[in-house]
Amino acid sequence: MLKTEINELHSVLDWVRWGATRFAQEQIFFGHGTDNAWDEAFVLVMSVIEQPWDVYEKVKTARLTIAEREKIFDLYERRINERLPSAYLTGTGWFAGFPFKVNQDVLVPRSPIAELILKGFEPWLTEPPGRILDLCTGSGCIGIACAHQFFNAEVVLSDISESALVVAEKNIGFHKVKDRVTTCLSDGFAALDGQKFDLLVSNPPYVDAGDLASMPAEFQSEPSIGLASGEDGLDFTRGILKHAAEVLNPGGLLVVEVGNSCEALEQAYPHISFLWPEFEYGGHGVFVLTREQLLQAE
Repeated sequence: MLKTEINELHSVLDWVRWGATRFAQEQIFFGHGTDNAWDEAFVLVMSVIEQPWDVYEKVKTARLTIAEREKIFDLYERRINERLPSAYLTGTGWFAGFPFKVNQDVLVPRSPIAELILKGFEPWLTEPPGRILDLCTGSGCIGIACAHQFFNAEVVLSDISESALVVAEKNIGFHKVKDRVTTCLSDGFAALDGQKFDLLVSNPPYVDAGDLASMPAEFQSEPSIGLASGEDGLDFTRGILKHAAEVLNPGGLLVVEVGNSCEALEQAYPHISFLWPEFEYGGHGVFVLTREQLLQAE
């Protein structure tokens, strides 16, 4: 690092601006919560000074202590050299407007399903769901966000990874929803013991072999079990389509993210009329099906 250059950085704004320049020069990948160098630097700086993002204008000229500057510099170096997403460096990822505790046992929250949750899954849900399943929950962000949206719903967070469920349990406590949200260690639907749900939401592994091999280094920091899903990216989704109707109540809804594997999905299931919502804030590859559509497709 350029010692003289650092000694000239004093304020919050100085460090955000300098970090943004460094990140642009080093061509790090964005997409785990931010989409540009400035926001990436901003997130790291604000985490060090332990201030909410909305007070930036009030603190941007504040002079940082030597200890704070050292912490920021260390985070910048790790972000560049280790290619770790910022959420792992700060221990916090954001989803549907809520903070979630994360580590490298879970994917960084970023699903466009957040937009559907905030809209109450309208127009497909005609009444609030009583029971919700978040399959392949990871950090628990989708299921817990659903619990915030539907105040009377019971939510089950299911995952095959014990370490992921440890993180999900922490988020259940952090969001104070223990009375309505539980976890289940399960390989797909195997351990659900005949439970029924009105809404099944899933962001399962869906990355095909080609995309996995070409992903930026930041994705290598995430658990591969949460990304890879066979040659065409559909290994796990096939199981969802096969068994989802069995766990959904009449009138139940299935919402699944498959990302870039959406074309392969439609080719593999030409007899199913997948509905693909459009997203105002970006994202793609999420389909919606009713239980009745699933039964008709069998």
